[in-house]
Amino acid sequence: MTVKGPIAPSDLGRTLTHEHILVDFIGADKVSPGRYDAAEVHKVVLPYLKQLKEQKCVSFFECTPAYLGRDPKILKKLSEDSGLNIITNTGYYGAVKEKYLPPHSYAESAEQLSQRWIREFKEGIEGTGIKPGFIKTSVDAAPLSAVQEKIIKAAALTHLATGLTIAVHTGNGKAAMRELEIIQENGVRPNGWIWIHAQSEKDNQLHIQAAKNGGWVEFDGVSASSLKENVNFLSRMKNEGLIEKVLVSQDAGWYHVGEPASWEFRNYNFVFTHFIPELIKNGFTQKEIDQIFITNPAAAFSVQVRRLG
Repeated sequence: MTVKGPIAPSDLGRTLTHEHILVDFIGADKVSPGRYDAAEVHKVVLPYLKQLKEQKCVSFFECTPAYLGRDPKILKKLSEDSGLNIITNTGYYGAVKEKYLPPHSYAESAEQLSQRWIREFKEGIEGTGIKPGFIKTSVDAAPLSAVQEKIIKAAALTHLATGLTIAVHTGNGKAAMRELEIIQENGVRPNGWIWIHAQSEKDNQLHIQAAKNGGWVEFDGVSASSLKENVNFLSRMKNEGLIEKVLVSQDAGWYHVGEPASWEFRNYNFVFTHFIPELIKNGFTQKEIDQIFITNPAAAFSVQVRRLG
């Protein structure tokens, strides 16, 4: 489900599964579209998306959630003008000690929160008619707080009603294992779940455990400084026969609302200009690279209910 409407999974093509266009870190109590100029954001970001299109990237998952600067209208305009498929999300961000959670997250039940997110999928986000293509939530390192556990349960309930994949920004491996427990307790198979920022957990055995259980393990901090580390992570997953459960991206971009004009926008090209060539140097075949960047995203994000039992 893109910001322009549904497409077939086979049309997703070469994909980045975790990037950002605009973010606002002011906090849930102050965030507002009035804090930025949409036309300026479009002007700044569009050239970077056009560069990405030149790298033969077809689809782009924009992972900025509600109350952190999610703006589906900007995303739709950028999709139209760049030619990229852009996918936005529903769900709430519970990490960073819950700074980006709206007050009703505490008062409402998991069932009530899920109804909000289901409504966005059925009717569109904030009156725009633009629908989310996945669920984005987040938690800190284990142990999870009560409200963080609640939003994971709400995500599971939303998945069962919509078929949207649950992608969770995760503080560490123990938190990832707890997320898996919660979604399965609520009837969702592990392949409906993505461990975002798996590279933050240095114990590769937990990556292997999550993937063998059926979950998706996403190494999405690829950059010049982490190049070798992420090649090593993928090589270990390959050696375990788990390439079919891996996703890769950069967590790049970011028009920073309210930041000084000197902030630097990270372009989206590094995966294609440096990381993939490094994978090839380390023995990855073109078939394996296509598996990671084409086949796996289509399987991970296809809209379908993955129900236990």
